[in-house]
Amino acid sequence: MDSGIGLLAAAAAVRRLRPDADLVLSSDPGSMPWGPRTPEDVTARALDVARAAAAHRPDALIVACNTASVHALPALRAELEPALPVIGTVPAIKPSVAGGGPVAIWATPATTGSPYQRGLIREFAGSVAVTEVPCPGLADAVEHADEPAIDRAIAAAAALTPRDVRAVVLGCTHYELVAERIRAAVRQPGMPPVELHGSAGAVAAQALRRIGAEPAPSAESADGLTVLLGGRTAELPETALAYAEGQLLGAVSPAR
Repeated sequence: MDSGIGLLAAAAAVRRLRPDADLVLSSDPGSMPWGPRTPEDVTARALDVARAAAAHRPDALIVACNTASVHALPALRAELEPALPVIGTVPAIKPSVAGGGPVAIWATPATTGSPYQRGLIREFAGSVAVTEVPCPGLADAVEHADEPAIDRAIAAAAALTPRDVRAVVLGCTHYELVAERIRAAVRQPGMPPVELHGSAGAVAAQALRRIGAEPAPSAESADGLTVLLGGRTAELPETALAYAEGQLLGAVSPAR
């Protein structure tokens, strides 16, 4: 679940680990973006999206949204667990500092500087220099596959990113869909490529662990892909097919 197509990265990661998994993608793009909303509003909308997914009786629910994980995870777990394991998304700060830094965290303006993100930095960064970089408009541009707006938002964030950073944390799931464009924007001449740290792979692996399932990348592909937009069954949004992750999922016949 997510506000919009930011869930594609985690869903594609699950598909790669378990091609035989039936997937339910639940979002509410009409209410996107969630970042500027109050915590109470985010929680209410996240619960609606989660309930729509839960009605399909999944084995696990991945909250593939940093904003929803920050504000709504306790409420989601209180309502759905233990019957339905709920896996949140946490910015990959801990692995990003393993190389010694410096590190930049690209996130929505609402998450940048938030007590939640600052707490993760204090807990995991140690002495590594960390720069928080707000990315206004980037998630919305990715959601609508607006190429000029994506370019402008990435260029603006890259201009705020110190030239010596060796790793960038993608603190919004939408950003993972344009990861290589971000890597190109922050690369400096004569320097090795900057490492990017998203959350999709770790979240997908954690979801399998929670339900006691092992990765099986060679398993026979499943036919099941159910897309819920605002709680109603729909097709995968056309904008999702602008990204490799959406194309991977779109190759699966929709379940009906």
